[in-house]
Amino acid sequence: MCKFLKKHFLIISLAALSCAFADTSHLVQKGETLYSIGKKYQLTISELRTANNLSEKDVIKAGQRLVIPTADIENAVTLSSNQSQSKVAGKTQSYTVQKGDTLYGIARKYDIKVAELYAMNGLNSGDVIKAGQKIKVPASQQASVVDIAEIDPKKYTTKNTDPGLNWPVKNPTVTYVKGKVSGVQLTSSSKENVVNIRSGTVMFTGTYRGFGEVVFVQSMTGLVYAYTGLSSIKVKKGTYVVSGDVLGKAGVDAMSKKNGIMLMVIQNGEYIDPAKAPRG
Repeated sequence: MCKFLKKHFLIISLAALSCAFADTSHLVQKGETLYSIGKKYQLTISELRTANNLSEKDVIKAGQRLVIPTADIENAVTLSSNQSQSKVAGKTQSYTVQKGDTLYGIARKYDIKVAELYAMNGLNSGDVIKAGQKIKVPASQQASVVDIAEIDPKKYTTKNTDPGLNWPVKNPTVTYVKGKVSGVQLTSSSKENVVNIRSGTVMFTGTYRGFGEVVFVQSMTGLVYAYTGLSSIKVKKGTYVVSGDVLGKAGVDAMSKKNGIMLMVIQNGEYIDPAKAPRG
């Protein structure tokens, strides 16, 4: 088990490193939409809009070149949220938006998460910026570095949790994953029903690069529950689901070939322990 986890985590981390700053571009073809392009690259429409500074009213045209950002599950969850982010503490400075700037590009320049940039400026998903506009950025730019802990196999830990705790699948083995992505891997039976554990609105459903079929559910308090690695999805975006509703079927992990899913819970752009997240 330890050898598998070490190999699994190392491969994921190396892949993440090789993709760092590896954005690509896409030349829009006649008849294409943000939806079809997002589906092709397994990204959310919100990510495409943010990476290209497009508002919900903007229409793409044939011949237009779009930035295709590196997949980031945390950005995807944050940008799918329909609530404003809370303010982020820390010293900031003013930055004057230049022609061609995007919130995605500025976040990368200052080595912060898109969610943090949104929070600093009280922005909502779908907001765009204009040349000459002043926004807040971190007071000091830090070089982008790789935390060696990200490839430490000890970041995979199997824990015994409260046996009475409600999980999306029945009686799972709970394995914590920490690093660029933090959450829990949950074992399941073959194509077991994956049930919702917290009432809320379905913010996104579909295939997301590296995570298979995913469902994001946002609670009334702003917590987003990300269910990933499903084999199929039953719910649709915009649907209100209560605890116990079936979201879809469990999938199979590509590395271990074992049945299961991954659960992440994100609040204001930060991962929290899924075992401590509210249920019901």
